[in-house]
Amino acid sequence: MSGPVQGTLAVGLMSGTSMDGIDAALIETDGDRQVRRIAFGGTPYSEVTRERLRAACAAALAMERPGPHPAIDAAARELTLAHAAAVSMLLDQAGVEAADVEVIGFHGQTVAHRPDRGWTWQIGDGGLLAQLTGVRVVSDFRSADVAAGGQGAPLAPGYHRALAAGLERPLGVLNLGGVGNITWLGDDDWLSFDTGPANALIDDWVRAEAGLSHDAGGELAGRGTVHPDVLDSLSDNPWFDLAPPKSLDRGDFSSQPARGLDLADGAATLTAFTAETVALALAHVPQTPLRLLVTGGGRHNATLMRMLAERTSMPAEPVEAVGWEGDALEAEAFAWLAVRVLNGWPTSWPETTGVRAPTCGGVVSELQPREL
Repeated sequence: MSGPVQGTLAVGLMSGTSMDGIDAALIETDGDRQVRRIAFGGTPYSEVTRERLRAACAAALAMERPGPHPAIDAAARELTLAHAAAVSMLLDQAGVEAADVEVIGFHGQTVAHRPDRGWTWQIGDGGLLAQLTGVRVVSDFRSADVAAGGQGAPLAPGYHRALAAGLERPLGVLNLGGVGNITWLGDDDWLSFDTGPANALIDDWVRAEAGLSHDAGGELAGRGTVHPDVLDSLSDNPWFDLAPPKSLDRGDFSSQPARGLDLADGAATLTAFTAETVALALAHVPQTPLRLLVTGGGRHNATLMRMLAERTSMPAEPVEAVGWEGDALEAEAFAWLAVRVLNGWPTSWPETTGVRAPTCGGVVSELQPREL
């Protein structure tokens, strides 16, 4: 496609490391500073689907490199079909025809993230999704960045910077999904990197101890007591001392140090650990932010938000405070990134992933003629 894309309708699809479901967003954007939100929808995964995705992650982490695997291949197809259904529901909700949508940004599901080994793996069939939806698809956003020496994550900071153009600096935008990441924005410079586990260890704990998908609102953590010895054990990891850029796989940390605590105390201690990882991350930014704008599922956890404010000594506010939609933000980012890919514009930068030079990632799946 030649020339800048103006006023492009794009769908973004995100299935994060929390593996709770699919976020789908429809925006109109030029892939730069112009963004108009049109619609958003969330589709939760069934527990059966979550277990299949967890099994795919376990299988992928045991492999030396991405390759065929029955459990992963089956999960990839199931995931793609679910994303096609999510697109259909979103467009119906918005009253928009698929023919009017220029592109779908399809993140897929991360089953293993190993930039230290030169690879990252997001499953999902972009070609199949294009055929099912009738819209061209951009997928596999991370691999080109890793191949060019980057961490492959995080990828949303460019979108954060675009949305925050008029906000006072320095500013921190903190995403609390399964893994946390922060975008630091100064007057002329910027930086982003993963902070550590966010919701992942808390979710794993309450699922193992109580059969719950998550600690809704932080209610369990709010009733518990933080155990300093366990918190110190969790925090005593050389990864936190590494200078950015840096990124994590969901499985790089474990809730094992909390074993033996009761349900509420374990939830409280792991929640405090998430807050502590953000405090440790802030030691790596050039200047303390004036505020932290929090996006992702973690902002719904009142106990976590309180602990963040306590441990970072700064205001921690949901991104809705500045008019953004926290549930939709990551999906919107992949719609925005997909439009940038169509233009051949960078989707990652040395400041965001450590890639050697600004890099345009993503694989475009065009619609193929159907056989009669």
